[in-house]
Amino acid sequence: MAVVGIEGRPVRIEAVLLHGLPAVTIVGLPDAAVSESRERIRAAFASAGIGFPQARLTINLSPADTPKSGTAFDLGIAVAILGAMGGREIGQRYVMGELGLDGSVRAVRGILPAALAAADEGAAMAVPPGCGKEAELAGVRVKEVFHLAQLAEAMRIPCGPVPDAPSPPGMDETEAPPACPDLADVRGQAQARHALEVAAAGGHHMLVTGAPGVGKSMLAARLPGILPRLDMHEAVEVAAIASAAGEFDGRLSYTPPFSSPHHSSSAAALIGGGAIPKPGAASRAHRGVLFLDEMPEFSTHSLQTLREPMETGRIEIHRARAVVTYPARFQLIGAANPCKCGNYLDAPGKCTCSVRDRRDYFRRIGGPILDRFDINVVAPRLSRADLAEAGAGEPSAVVAERVAEARLRQRARLRSTPWTANAQVSGSWLRRNTPLSRESARELDSMLASGETSMRAVDKILRISWTLADLSGRSSPSRDDVDCAFTLRERNGFHGTH
Repeated sequence: MAVVGIEGRPVRIEAVLLHGLPAVTIVGLPDAAVSESRERIRAAFASAGIGFPQARLTINLSPADTPKSGTAFDLGIAVAILGAMGGREIGQRYVMGELGLDGSVRAVRGILPAALAAADEGAAMAVPPGCGKEAELAGVRVKEVFHLAQLAEAMRIPCGPVPDAPSPPGMDETEAPPACPDLADVRGQAQARHALEVAAAGGHHMLVTGAPGVGKSMLAARLPGILPRLDMHEAVEVAAIASAAGEFDGRLSYTPPFSSPHHSSSAAALIGGGAIPKPGAASRAHRGVLFLDEMPEFSTHSLQTLREPMETGRIEIHRARAVVTYPARFQLIGAANPCKCGNYLDAPGKCTCSVRDRRDYFRRIGGPILDRFDINVVAPRLSRADLAEAGAGEPSAVVAERVAEARLRQRARLRSTPWTANAQVSGSWLRRNTPLSRESARELDSMLASGETSMRAVDKILRISWTLADLSGRSSPSRDDVDCAFTLRERNGFHGTH
């Protein structure tokens, strides 16, 4: 099974022994790792006590136009060679695994996406040891193979003795997954906490601006703890992406993922890339949170690649050999200092940045990306007295209950639409189905007519208004909801230009 993106594509492996000088030829668009399998297979045959055929051996990977990459084809090619040597058929079965020089079978990435494709066909799978539980998540029949001699013996090919099975890796099944950091750890910052709750309730993108050390990263790290837990289908979808990236640890997690790439990350690292593209940070944050700390320090090109997935929830990468579509329904949380030196908000007198420097600093993010943030909030630095008075805030569990109730109201309201959260709703639906007071409607119309705001910004204000209404249990947004949404949208008057 070739894994292209997070999609498993069946590959039929054929082998034929021909007259001529001994040689091994692999055809069918293999990459370097697949072509090198001939040397690993020769050594594995020798270690397993299997006589390698002294003939011209041609191996075909069909269909030839499907890209094949990685070492997962080793075991399948070895089975095809054993079949060409006169072994009996093993039936319709997908085989994945890397062969070591000692004949052992080693784990490979992409087992879960391959198993999902095999389950659709009702086929069984042979996988490396330790990968059986991952494949079983797809509901497919699985057999673990730990040595090449196992297959040779099953196919009645003379071979050496089958070695003892390796001990399974130690894993405490009762061990609980690491808990998300608690929102109670964040002291003060009432406005930023409220904005985070609104973002969680509606699935909104949020930008937090503040001086270094005010708690921007702390807030972002606690967002997964107040988001609704994933259901089984969503958890398997997230696990399939992690498996395709080679990061799945075998445990199915129902906590939304959290991805925090470094600001030096390239565009390929953010959205995926390579000759055969692999998932990037945006796809690994699917159904969860993508946190970009020090956002203006990212390259402008890298940030602009997020424009489409922020709106559509997917990434489409075109390469000469393949077109890959990744799911990327993430919630973007950005954090930024007010200026390069970081002192503008706390101590303007100590700020060494000019007006132009501050404007250019936020210009690195780019207007199109800034416009796609539903919520913008400024986090001030709290004094020691403010921190002493603030005390511990509400714990994540309490906030998560309100968020879950708001999400239920959204699902009920949007049940006849393709959307499940307010942040996904189209502008045309919002404008048709959002009852506004006469004052609110007049104010928004005036802003549009004067060019003070765009239609996209108005749509985002309406989305946030619905989320505020859902959190309050109202059937439609009130005037206060619209005013609060406008405040959350406008970055409290700070635009990096003052």
